[in-house]
Amino acid sequence: MKLRNLALATCLAAVAATAAIAQPKEQFFPALPYRTGPYAPNGVPWANGYLDYLKLVNARGGINGVKIIFEECETGYDTARGVECYERLKGKHGGATLFQPLSTGITFALTDKAPGDKIPLITAGYGRSESQDGGVFKWNFPLAGTYWLAADVLVQYIGKKEGGLDKLKGKKISLVYHDSPYGKEPIALLQERSKMHGFDLQLLPVAHPGVEQKATWLQIRQARPDYVLLWGWGVMNSTSLKEAQATGYPRDKMYGVWWSGAEPDVKDVGEGAKGYNAIAMQHGAEPQAAVVKEVLDKLHAKGQGTGPKEEVGSVLYMRGLMSAMMGVEGVRAAQERFGKGKWMSGEQVRWGLENLNLTQAKLDALGFKGVMRPISTSCMDHLGSNWARIHTWDGKQWKFTSDWLQADEQVLKPLVKQTADKYATEKKLQRRTPQDCQS
Repeated sequence: MKLRNLALATCLAAVAATAAIAQPKEQFFPALPYRTGPYAPNGVPWANGYLDYLKLVNARGGINGVKIIFEECETGYDTARGVECYERLKGKHGGATLFQPLSTGITFALTDKAPGDKIPLITAGYGRSESQDGGVFKWNFPLAGTYWLAADVLVQYIGKKEGGLDKLKGKKISLVYHDSPYGKEPIALLQERSKMHGFDLQLLPVAHPGVEQKATWLQIRQARPDYVLLWGWGVMNSTSLKEAQATGYPRDKMYGVWWSGAEPDVKDVGEGAKGYNAIAMQHGAEPQAAVVKEVLDKLHAKGQGTGPKEEVGSVLYMRGLMSAMMGVEGVRAAQERFGKGKWMSGEQVRWGLENLNLTQAKLDALGFKGVMRPISTSCMDHLGSNWARIHTWDGKQWKFTSDWLQADEQVLKPLVKQTADKYATEKKLQRRTPQDCQS
């Protein structure tokens, strides 16, 4: 009898141990940064902000008591390496909560993998613009910004400066873009707007990494466009501004996407970049934000910050901070349905991200007052907010120079649906049913 009881106890202990392994107590956030290579000056502050926010959540007590663990895998902004990192990390520590690829090329590659692995992808301000359509892209979340949103707002803003969108007829707009999936993203929207308003769109690709632009700016000098839109990254941005200065193209006629509007893009150009504008993905540089002060107090004052404290609150640092916050709040939303204080699977987190409701009160409580507008997603809308602002470099710092601007959904939605439907046809996917949205 004693042997039988001992065997039973051993069996129950084994079952309990297996259950403990199956239900981790910690939420795993893998990270795919690039701290090396030509894009490192821009990639590093984002990565530092991302990790600092995860550390801050732990310092606050975790997500309803569930602590976060994280691990980085360096991609070098290389798609093949990004996929390798994804495969290496996705099954660790009980399974990845979500991935933030930090690259449109890596996003394209992972979009086909995520449904099988049941791991959501957050692509805040990048990735596939059509993935706003949750009816086709169940696992992609371009939260708070897509490149079509950015391009649409920029065209609207330029039209307003000209006295109305009808005044764009006959104008010339040049797009200087990184010759990659990232740089090509805005083209479809700009072509649509070009047809609507009659402006001439000039497409000027720049090869990776973007240090050779002499021929590009020779074309600009010859074409004499009314405006230049810059879709660059890393060293390409500062090179464009230096070339504009050398050729005498006015910087106040230049408008960058949000990945072309941070401190590393302009600091080496300084006064030469004065007047240059960029769209801001909700936030800009936010040194006075409550969340920034909390990071400095709870992490950097104790020697636990990820990078130099001087970058805390800078544009790309805030982008990483905000991106991490949205992922954490997706887990918190999932816990509201599936159990507070419990580990959430990728499928449960996907539900949370589809039911994200970051009200102004919630944002204020998290330390993001004045930094961003509310975000509210649904099964069919994986974007959640279509607002942005313009900020301008005054020679020393970025300053907001516009009110909040809203993308025109009457322009975006048909393009989103058309492109998402094309993807669904190519991949032989069925649109989600109302029943699937309720599950």
